[in-house]
Amino acid sequence: MIIRILGVIALLWALGFALFLLAMPGPLQHSNTDAIVVPTGGAGRIDRGIELLKAHAAKRMLVTGVAPEVRPIDLALEYHETPALFACCIDLGREAVDTRSNAEETADWVKRHHYRSVRLVTSDWHLARATLELTHALGSDVTVLGDGVPSSPRYGLLVAEYNKLLLRRVALWLGIGA
Repeated sequence: MIIRILGVIALLWALGFALFLLAMPGPLQHSNTDAIVVPTGGAGRIDRGIELLKAHAAKRMLVTGVAPEVRPIDLALEYHETPALFACCIDLGREAVDTRSNAEETADWVKRHHYRSVRLVTSDWHLARATLELTHALGSDVTVLGDGVPSSPRYGLLVAEYNKLLLRRVALWLGIGA
């Protein structure tokens, strides 16, 4: 009996993992939002956010999870942009250290600016959990659109991310850490 139960759990996990892989989103096309949010940590995320901002897909952008010593001029130089773009339209969030605190930092920023819609730009493999955290932090008053930055993650990273997603969904369902 125990072996059957474990077998069913393993099968459900494997099917869920397959769906997770198949559902990894790509870049979002033809949608404007009030704001763009980019958590640090993955290649191409900030580039994509700047590209969207310059295309007028949003009014303003938050880069969340920035190290305290990083200045706007440092990012302007690294991404070959004018300091004026950072001065006018890009905020740096320095409090977040993980996906959950990125969502909390973003929620504070969104509420402060009274935004109603947000484009979340993050790695394709990270988007499901980041969206879960952000929608939980924002509540139902703000629309969150996911914009996946294509990547080539290792298999182990995908398994770890899927497990984190499952655990966080269960925790929220049980009201733990909400």
